[in-house]
Amino acid sequence: MNTTTVNLVPKRNKNFVAWGHFKDIRAIIMSQKFVPVFITGLSGNGKTFMVEQVCASIGKECVRVNITRETDEDDLLGGFRLKDGNTVFEDGPVVTAMRRGAVLLLDEVDLGTEKMMCLQPILEGNPVYLKKTNEVVEPAPGFTIIATANTKGQGSVSGKFIGTNILNEAFLERFSFTLEQEYPPAATEKNILNKQLGDDGCEDPDFSNVLVQWANLTRDSYASGACSEIISTRRLTHICQAYSIFGMKREKAVKICLNRFDEDTKESMFEFYTKIDEKIQTERAEAAAKKQETLNKKDEEASAA
Repeated sequence: MNTTTVNLVPKRNKNFVAWGHFKDIRAIIMSQKFVPVFITGLSGNGKTFMVEQVCASIGKECVRVNITRETDEDDLLGGFRLKDGNTVFEDGPVVTAMRRGAVLLLDEVDLGTEKMMCLQPILEGNPVYLKKTNEVVEPAPGFTIIATANTKGQGSVSGKFIGTNILNEAFLERFSFTLEQEYPPAATEKNILNKQLGDDGCEDPDFSNVLVQWANLTRDSYASGACSEIISTRRLTHICQAYSIFGMKREKAVKICLNRFDEDTKESMFEFYTKIDEKIQTERAEAAAKKQETLNKKDEEASAA
């Protein structure tokens, strides 16, 4: 058994903006009831961040586990480890959360496999038997489980979320509630970006407004099948960070954060952006006029010679 006294309450982020299912998650955790919750939604819309910030706001410990296809019983429940020359059993994150009455956050749970079926009794609110140590661990009051995923555990038909799996129906059925997380409303998203820009010392409400307009247009295009990629809230905050780092240059900030996409996609997305941002249009027009003025001057000098 672990005897660690590390504080597992997430740090509060001063720029966090509460929205969407924040109040629902808070109510569930505050109830002290064991209610497993499955949160699904597109990438980068703040699912995991929201859960962590709910816990931070109420001082609740949260044990986050990033699930992969390699995650197994040993990773989740614990196993024997070599420590100071001795072989000792160390609790896994699931058992740690159970003992402490913490929130167990299973991040990207749809990347997991049948190796997660060891969680079945725990998802029912029951004690877990650690066969390696012959110990029964009872969940402490306040313990609950929240899982986040880009899919609903049915895999990704489009291949957009490669690596996600079809999860066992019995596993999914043990989650009491499923919450569908969308991207924030425009006003909320602007607030998020304004806080980010303000914290970095480069307030620019016009820039945040343009970014949100652009993101929503790409999302509409994605939903209609006209575009294969999407601009997430997370990517918008990355653009704001780049804006503060690279001298408040909009064009560079947007471009450097679009480079993760293939050539055609990033070019079309940036072209889409320039049609919305009047400041860039003005800057480009001024640059073109200045270039033409320089060329005209050189022609005049050449003619005079």
